[in-house]
Amino acid sequence: MFDCPVRRIANAQILIKGTPVNHNHNPQGPAMNQNIFRIGLSVETISVYLLCCSFSDSGAAISTRNLLGVWNGTRESLFAGIKELEKRNILLKIISGGEDKNVYKLTEYKSWKL
Repeated sequence: MFDCPVRRIANAQILIKGTPVNHNHNPQGPAMNQNIFRIGLSVETISVYLLCCSFSDSGAAISTRNLLGVWNGTRESLFAGIKELEKRNILLKIISGGEDKNVYKLTEYKSWKL
């Protein structure tokens, strides 16, 4: 696990562009956007997105390690889903630590590449 400077700030309201964020740098509140079902992604890619939302909502890091721990499909399908979400700017890599140690954040819908 990496040391997050935001986590070290006790009792502080953290804002990014005026939006409160949790310690994983994701906006607070439910992460899932219903538009994910309207943009023509594969079932596997949508499943990866939903897992990412679940981690975000629970305050856990969206990391390849965490995703691999719960993913029921093949390793290849997980990484293909991550790649597609990154390509669409739905998921943004914030820490690059090798294939099993990357950390991501979800982006706002207005940033998605449809």
